[in-house]
Formats: sequence, C-alpha cells, structure tokens
Amino acid sequence: MDVLEAIESRRSVRRYKDKPVGEETLNKVLEAARLAPSTSNTQSWKFKVVTDLDTRKKLREVAYGQRFIEEAPVVVACCLDFEAFKERGKQTLKLVMSGVRPSLEMVLRSVRGGKAKDFDPERVVINGTMNVTIATEHMILAAQQLGLGTCWVRAFDAPKVAEILDLPEGVTVLCLLPIGYPAETPKARPRKALEDILV
Repeated sequence: MDVLEAIESRRSVRRYKDKPVGEETLNKVLEAARLAPSTSNTQSWKFKVVTDLDTRKKLREVAYGQRFIEEAPVVVACCLDFEAFKERGKQTLKLVMSGVRPSLEMVLRSVRGGKAKDFDPERVVINGTMNVTIATEHMILAAQQLGLGTCWVRAFDAPKVAEILDLPEGVTVLCLLPIGYPAETPKARPRKALEDILV
C-alpha cells in the first residue's frame, strides 16, 4: 500500500479486535511520528504509549465513556512539549495554565508573520499544535499501511488525562490515538468536491 492508498482507505475505527499489537509493529508506527517535519525542527512532541487495561479503563472514564479507548490494545497520548521551545515555551505554558487562550487577532497576527523575533506565546501554541498534529497524522497513515485502525480523539478531560498518565510539567495532551486491529470497516464519509476547497 502506498501513501495515497493509505490516505484513501483510512477510516476512523471505533471497534477493535481483542488482538495485541506487536512491539515491532508499534515501533514502526512511532517511528513515523519521529520522522515528521516540525517548525524550525523543534520536534515539539512527546508520546505516552498505554497498553495496560487498567489505565485504558481510566482513560475511557475521563474521555466521556468512549468504549473504544478501553477496547483498543494501544492508546497513544499525543502531547505538546512546551520545553522544546525553551524559555518561550515555559512562558507560554504559564500563560496557558493561567487561562490565556489565543484570540482570533492573535492567531491572524501569528499566521501573517507578526513579530517573528519577539516573544509570541500564541505562535508557540500554534506551531507546537501543528507539529504534534503532523506527527500524529504520520502515525495514522503508518498504522493504516500496517493493517491497523486508529481514531483521532479530542473529547476528554485533559487535566485528568495528564494526572492518570503522570505527564511531566511542560507537557500537555492534545489528542488520544487508539490503535489496534479493526473489528469494523466503516464506510467513507462524504467529502467536499475538489473545486469546493480551492480558493
């Protein structure tokens, strides 16, 4: 299967077989994330691999009861590592933890270039989030190529996930990625036509 086939055949899988994912196979999936590109090569990601049932049960509870999180033999917590941005990341983390969230104006300023050399916490958040997202998608496509299913999960209580997984300071979870052998073959969901997404 080439990358385009993996993209075309990938589905969000919410039912998994009771079959473990071998260490060698899992390492190939994680290696795909390690090789992902990132802004200024910051590689601002950390991954927590969960395979034990007790922890998966706890994750299910704080992910609003989504059964497949417990059912999948592997769950990877895909996290943003603020430490990768050094002092800027530490300052950003303090702001985020104090409740500051990027406004639309801040996002636009960052996207348009803004003050590139000045401290810009929104830029750290945006770049860091993009980096983790790219690495996660690399894992999703590698898993698809290896015959595994995945499902991108954002519905969870992030502080409780961090507590369950004992994440270090400066590391915040962005998504949970259940991985396993699919017990279903979901149909493709509708996509907009190519001409509808070009501007």
